[in-house]
Amino acid sequence: MSDFLLNATDKLHSDFISYISPLAEATSVTLALAIVSLIVGLILAFLFTILESVSFKPISWLTSLFTLTIRALPELLIVVAIYNGLPLLLILLDDGFTIPLGFTSLTIQINISDFNVSPFLCGILALSLLYAVYASQTLRGALMAISPGQRQAAEVLGLSRARTFWRIIIPQMWRHALPGLSNQWLILLKDTALVSAIAINDLMMQTRGIIARTQQPFLWYFVALLIYLTISIISKKIIQRIEKRSLYFEQSQDSNH
Repeated sequence: MSDFLLNATDKLHSDFISYISPLAEATSVTLALAIVSLIVGLILAFLFTILESVSFKPISWLTSLFTLTIRALPELLIVVAIYNGLPLLLILLDDGFTIPLGFTSLTIQINISDFNVSPFLCGILALSLLYAVYASQTLRGALMAISPGQRQAAEVLGLSRARTFWRIIIPQMWRHALPGLSNQWLILLKDTALVSAIAINDLMMQTRGIIARTQQPFLWYFVALLIYLTISIISKKIIQRIEKRSLYFEQSQDSNH
């Protein structure tokens, strides 16, 4: 019995050693996906927020309809649709198409030689879009939470609309939106597991491959759980520091009172 346990322990130790490098590489892929998607998603979220807030109703309605549609669809469906739909879009652009514009028409054609798309790029597009549509609602709520008197005061001081938006509105909107954006980052981190469906060697896909070779699902899913949990805990610590810095001036004013 003792020999059996010793052999099992030795085998388990050797398995851990042999799979540390693939798991570390897959974890780096997961982090790269999440971080790049966060950056691109924030840019898209700001764009969606601005388009939903414009006074020209057709643009704001179309943007709202688009974000609602993306939020209503299953997230895995978005990932698979972008992966399978992007090559079709490239073929359409290569063939060219015509858009009628009343008395004239606009022909769009781009010469494309390679119709193969990178799964990693498709994963970033899908995750960025998913993050953006939810983050835009957080940013929109934060924008609405700012008193209109802030803009009026800026106009009295002679500030332009652009300067008012970037120097007065954005910093306040950021403080209101940060808790919601932080929570959506953790959701984005979990959603990276979806890209294993399009053959990206992320942490989840690597874990499944190891399980297929070792026939130890509980052990390796537990290892993946610990890796995700560690990344989430580190992320939370970083987020708390960012939130503390964003509220520094408010805390200083409160302490003075």
